[in-house]
Amino acid sequence: MKDIDAIAVLQDPVRRRLYEYVAAQGREVGRNEAAEATGVARTLAAHHLDKLTEAGLLESGSRRLTGRSGPGAGRPAKVYTRARAERSVSLPGRDYRTAAELLAEAAEEAGLDAGLCAAARRRGEALRAAEAPCGSLDEAMALLAARGYEPRVEGTGSASGTATPVIRMRNCPFHAVAERFPPLVCGMNLALLEGLLGEDGPLRARMDARPGECCVVIEPSKNNDH
Repeated sequence: MKDIDAIAVLQDPVRRRLYEYVAAQGREVGRNEAAEATGVARTLAAHHLDKLTEAGLLESGSRRLTGRSGPGAGRPAKVYTRARAERSVSLPGRDYRTAAELLAEAAEEAGLDAGLCAAARRRGEALRAAEAPCGSLDEAMALLAARGYEPRVEGTGSASGTATPVIRMRNCPFHAVAERFPPLVCGMNLALLEGLLGEDGPLRARMDARPGECCVVIEPSKNNDH
């Protein structure tokens, strides 16, 4: 299915709500949960979820949602997650990904990591100057969401036993190129976010890669710890 046809599938408002809900969870979602979350009947949710799978926007599988196995555990239920493949539409057609991959390959071969990070940090600083202040987790969440990172707040245990909230991001806007050139592109991403947050602000960016997520985490700066 062409990208434009796949994206057109989201024109239906119920289908779009279901897609957005599944995509936002970052985990497998069953039909009952999706139906309840979007306020539609289970049969209607199942129909639209399968249409989204046919379009390549979701991936489906099956597992027992009870967590039990063996006799009496019930039949496996159908579950859905966002598809890993990217979809994009440009009219007329453009191929920016190939250009980005060629530039990344040339930069890596020429050892231009430091220069790329410096340019990314400057771009982040320029974006920060044009945006509203980013002095809190909520403000950072809004800024990151607008740039496609799909942020969420997560608490982490500290040595003192208290929970320090951090921002993790389900999506990397540079995922396609980062898969081929991870050190180069992840370093660029970190520098961009460092520039966006500022050196002396209340928040800082650091590397903390997790499978399927952005390689950077946002947390309170050490100089703001009490």
